[in-house]
Amino acid sequence: MITRYTRPLMSALWSDQNRYQKWLDVEIAACEAWAKLGKIPQKSLKNIKDKADFDIKRIEEIEAVTRHDVIAFVSCVAEYVGADARFIHMGLTSSDVLDTAMALLLKDAGDILIADITNLMASIKKLALQHKNTPCMGRSHGIHAEPTTFGLKLAIWYSEMERNLHRMKEARDVISYGKISGAVGTFANIAPQVEKYACKLLGLKPAPVSTQIIQRDRYAQFFATLAIIGSSIEKFATEIRHLQRTEVLEVMEPFGKGQKGSSAMPHKKNPILSENITGISRLLRGYAIAAMENVALWHERDISHSSVERMICPDATSLLDFALGRFKGILDGLVVLPENMKKNIDITKGLWNSQRVLLALVDAGISRDTAYAWVQRNALKALEGKKESFKDLLKADKDIAKTLGQKEIEGLFDLSYHLKNVDTIMKRVFHG
Repeated sequence: MITRYTRPLMSALWSDQNRYQKWLDVEIAACEAWAKLGKIPQKSLKNIKDKADFDIKRIEEIEAVTRHDVIAFVSCVAEYVGADARFIHMGLTSSDVLDTAMALLLKDAGDILIADITNLMASIKKLALQHKNTPCMGRSHGIHAEPTTFGLKLAIWYSEMERNLHRMKEARDVISYGKISGAVGTFANIAPQVEKYACKLLGLKPAPVSTQIIQRDRYAQFFATLAIIGSSIEKFATEIRHLQRTEVLEVMEPFGKGQKGSSAMPHKKNPILSENITGISRLLRGYAIAAMENVALWHERDISHSSVERMICPDATSLLDFALGRFKGILDGLVVLPENMKKNIDITKGLWNSQRVLLALVDAGISRDTAYAWVQRNALKALEGKKESFKDLLKADKDIAKTLGQKEIEGLFDLSYHLKNVDTIMKRVFHG
């Protein structure tokens, strides 16, 4: 597991101690189900529940000989329980324990990630409302388009994370299925009632049908969801990286006291937190591909998925947990520079009003192609670096001035025109 990127809750979740505890929870739940069916005496069940325990070092010692992790675990537990251990793992195959326990772990990981997403959404909403009327330039292809507000940029992020919250809840539910159906899923040596009762005790649903394993399309959906969420966070981080560029400088990541940006250049403030999130998202997409590769196993099961999942289950959940927490920290400490946003709006000398001028000419009866040509010739002059503003060029254009007049042209250059529906959009996003 990539411990550098593991936060306390997720770290505890994927610890060996918790992993083996989940195995033990599954074994005991199966014993309780057998006891309910009268196959295990109540006295023996009580003894199992009272004494069942494990020691990680002892499991490792046994596994060094058996070369089988579940056998080593069951043998270790038996040393604590005594004669009644003969009832433990009765009718089960290893994957009954492994897959059902993994469902518990991934469900818990999903709960942590859901909490992370909810907390991040709160930070996005706070900043969005704070800057809902902070004008900034909207860009397409990296080129100035028309004005928007910084709050609307954040509203886009909030809406996307709302969809990600829904996806994560669905992925958690899809993964929350156990199976205790025996070697190839036929219940040959265990009753379906055992699976149903044990899964209910564990807070899972029984898989309607299984082979030796839970089918890996469930895992594929779970890890694809993590990758989508990671891609969203990367999208937001990339925007911050662009907006922190020296030529733009509309926002900056938090920069701590004593922090240094470069070993060579003392002036540097680099968007390293956002860049790190970009790298993490690449890993998450790779893990999603690995999970999809695990869907196609041989017959009722092979073991090719096992080594993959030993890595991707703790790593992917830990990385996304870290990335969500990191991005929340970026937003909570984000430096927003409204003055620079306004300065950047003014760079093009009013070119962002070109569409409004075009539409005014069309409304005045000029064909769209002709109107476009008139507006474009003046826009290109403004772009060439002439001293005249776009508005002044339009006023000096005989065709346009004759059609619209000086006063009407002046009235077309109004920033508030572009932002008149901000409140409406915000209410739609934040549900009033």
